[in-house]
Amino acid sequence: MVQLEVLTALDKAKTQWYHFTAIIIAGMGFFTDAYDLFSIPVVTNLLGRIYYQVPGSKTPTHLPVNVNAAVNGVALCGTLAGQLFFGWLGDKLGRKKVYGMTLMLMVISALACGLSLGHTATSVMTTLCFFRFWLGFGIGGDYPLSATIMSEYANTRTRGAFIAAVFAMQGTGILVAGAVGCIVAAIYNHFVQAPPFSVNAAASCPDSADFVWRAILMFGAVPALATYYFRMKMPETARFTALVAGNQEQAAMDMAKVLQVDEIHSTKPVYKTQRIQYKLFSSEFFRRHGTHLLGTTSCWFLLDVAFYSQNLFQRDVYTAVGWIPAAASMSAVEEVFKISRAQSLIALCSTVPGYWVTVLLIDRIGRFKIQLQGFFFMTVFMLALTIPYNHLKTHNTTGFIVLYAFTFFFANFGPNSTTFIVPAELFPARFRSTCHGISAAAGKAGAIIGSFGFLYASSSSHQSEVQPGYTKGIGLRNALFLLCGTNALGFLCTFLVPETNQISLEDLSGENEENERNEAEDRAAAQAIANGTQTQTH
Repeated sequence: MVQLEVLTALDKAKTQWYHFTAIIIAGMGFFTDAYDLFSIPVVTNLLGRIYYQVPGSKTPTHLPVNVNAAVNGVALCGTLAGQLFFGWLGDKLGRKKVYGMTLMLMVISALACGLSLGHTATSVMTTLCFFRFWLGFGIGGDYPLSATIMSEYANTRTRGAFIAAVFAMQGTGILVAGAVGCIVAAIYNHFVQAPPFSVNAAASCPDSADFVWRAILMFGAVPALATYYFRMKMPETARFTALVAGNQEQAAMDMAKVLQVDEIHSTKPVYKTQRIQYKLFSSEFFRRHGTHLLGTTSCWFLLDVAFYSQNLFQRDVYTAVGWIPAAASMSAVEEVFKISRAQSLIALCSTVPGYWVTVLLIDRIGRFKIQLQGFFFMTVFMLALTIPYNHLKTHNTTGFIVLYAFTFFFANFGPNSTTFIVPAELFPARFRSTCHGISAAAGKAGAIIGSFGFLYASSSSHQSEVQPGYTKGIGLRNALFLLCGTNALGFLCTFLVPETNQISLEDLSGENEENERNEAEDRAAAQAIANGTQTQTH
């Protein structure tokens, strides 16, 4: 196989400091992504108390169903749009140019969320939703760009671990979102001694509590801003420069600095994109990569339906272990503290370990096996949780928590990690960011269905038990059975995706084959010219 020397040098490079630098720089974007998306559940109850509390009500008022759906869902919609747009743009303009755009959009939008304008509920929620859409738009761009940059920087031997480590920062972001909520709430409660709602409803939520949710949301700008300079200092990836821009010399110079060597020799010709006949979504593309794209999009879609549906029974988990008491027994900011603590503990016990076990094992076990066993055990543990659901919740709290934790441990030590990694490895450099963005957008479509479709579907089938703002559904237990089927379908769709472990990106995408064919054509053309010249001489 023909492969450019600069890419061979990257594939064979020993693990060096620049690998860890790239993980930190790209991973900090995912840390920020997770923080921004998972800090909103920490403050939604507080928003309800501040802006929607009904005078004389015996209990604290939550956000109306439609407002809660908008505040949470608009960021997911923005993320989906950003994944498609910035994924495409990353292949057109280059990874580095677009990488800075997404980060600055995240910084500006995170700050703007905390500065949401107005004093009425309608004006504050409207501006908050507006800025959260653009926050999600920036977050969406980070998915294809971070994955693509890390895959194109990494060596073949540890590529999976490096990409997984970038994605694992998402778990840390979830953990820190809860930790920041705890710290801000604890500081506030230290200086403002608000009584519980049951003692004094009006005094339980002072006007100054409005600063709490704003401070928590605005903190998301800090880690993103801290890494902006370092993102701009990263050179463009050698694979984009050599294979898409067609400048092998520049790629060799950039990577010589990164690898800290004097020079990377360049002797073989460069084949620019215009030499390659097929385009994205052409019949040739679908012949080569159609099954791959179907596999990456379907697996990510099905995974996120199940992963984001955890809010169906997360409240039951918190109640079962006594982490969150009745809302009326707490002040508004005390409730923020309790919710933040519960989120941090869940992340610490099940979410974060799953990510890092994947980092340790993915280059040993391979992507295919990890994804397959992940979907399998998600199905098994969710079935074990669903069948005796009511009994476990009321009579076996320990079993309830253990099954819940294992379900999402195997989501993270499984398809939640691999669906992010594999699309960054399978496709040619000129389509890699776009195809990753398409796969990620399919996942976010699943997240929207999991977060809201199943939330409404899980509503009671008896009209008398339906909560205000909801319509009759199929019931929580039936919705969970449906999720078990979703996980099982993800298991089957995994067979559409090949193993990518320890294989060069150019071999996986077929680019080495194309270069070999181009070189053979050049040799044949040169030989024909030489033969013609000899004939004329004779």
